[in-house]
Order: sequence, then C-alpha cells, then structure tokens
Amino acid sequence: MKKVYIIHTSFISVDTLSRLFAEIAPDVIVRNIVDDSLLPEIMENGGVTKGVIQRVCAYALQAEKAGADLIFNQCSSAGPAADIAAKTLNIPLLKVDQAMVEKALEIGEKIAVIATIGTTLNPSVAMIRDTAEKVGKKVQVDSVLLEDAYQELFLNKNASAHNRIIIEKIREIENFYDVIVLAQGSMVTLLDDLSDVHTPILTSPRMGVERAKAILDAMPE
Repeated sequence: MKKVYIIHTSFISVDTLSRLFAEIAPDVIVRNIVDDSLLPEIMENGGVTKGVIQRVCAYALQAEKAGADLIFNQCSSAGPAADIAAKTLNIPLLKVDQAMVEKALEIGEKIAVIATIGTTLNPSVAMIRDTAEKVGKKVQVDSVLLEDAYQELFLNKNASAHNRIIIEKIREIENFYDVIVLAQGSMVTLLDDLSDVHTPILTSPRMGVERAKAILDAMPE
C-alpha cells in the first residue's frame, strides 16, 4: 500500500484531510506530522523564516526515511518552505494548492484570491503568477485580504461573523472575475452557502487530495 505523510501547521486540518483521503484514496496509508508552531512564526515574521524552512525540511526528510511515497504540504503559508524541502527529496512533495492553482488558470484570466491571513495570501498569489508565467498565460490576479474576518474567528471566536464577512465579499466581487480562489483550505465549509454564485469558486483540500491520488496511481507498485 502507498503511504502519504501530511505536514500540517494546525491540528484542525488533520481530520479534514484524513477524511478526504479515506474517501478519495481509501487504499492509501495516511500519516500526519503536526507542528503548530510553524504558522505563528510565519505570521509573526511576515513569511517563512530559516527556522520554519529547517523544520519543514527536517519533517520531509524524516517522512521519506519512514517510507513515504509522497509528502503532502497542508499549509499555503508554509509553501515557500515546502518548495525548498522538495529539492532535498527523492519522492514527490505536493502542495495542497497546486491543483487548485492550475485549475484557476484553466478557467480564466481574471482571478481573485481571498484570504484572511497575509502570509497565506501572498504565497498563493505568487504561486498563481509563477505558474501562469511558466505556461505562458497572461493573468490579472487580485489580492483580497479580509483581516477583519480573521479577527472575528481567532480573536472573538465568532465563526458566523467570519463566514459572513467572506461570503459578503464574494457576492460583492463575483461579477468582476472569471474565478475566485479561496486561499485557505478551511474556507471549504463556506461552499454550501455560495451555491447560487455563478462564478467558479475553488478550494484546495479536495483538489489537492485528488491530485495526490493521481500521482500515487501513476507510481509503479
């Protein structure tokens, strides 16, 4: 059986991704590495630090030594560190948002990227622009940072206010873009409340797991 190691920056994503792998790739063994110090350090410093890079690289190397066939990076904010870690490995390292980014570029040229944390927003926007440049596509990528939504959720513990702020923003901008990208995987829970929005809205968890399965399926037994 193939084995995937997921590197998380929060315990919250463990259940979500474990359930998705069980649904989409039930024959895959999933192991989780959680370091909840990574995201606070990234946020405090406005991006990945040497310490974050060192830890992500160490986790990836240990996962490979433990028999991983693929490493799955859960956190977009840690994406730049995952890119460096990938260069040290002999196995694939997949970022959760890679498939989502490629799908967004397939859909259109005017792309809005929504996040509540700048350290997630900036790497996501950069990833879209870099990928577009590699495939020779001209795009308009606009950043939408909703810090008030972050404050509602993490400071005031008000999930409904957090959701309302994001949903209202999506409804406000939907007619100006070909596709809207939700940069944080946790935003997937908002989709049920946005079923009447005609502009495609992309989230990363399911698409990321589907891409992981495709990569694993292509590997020799």
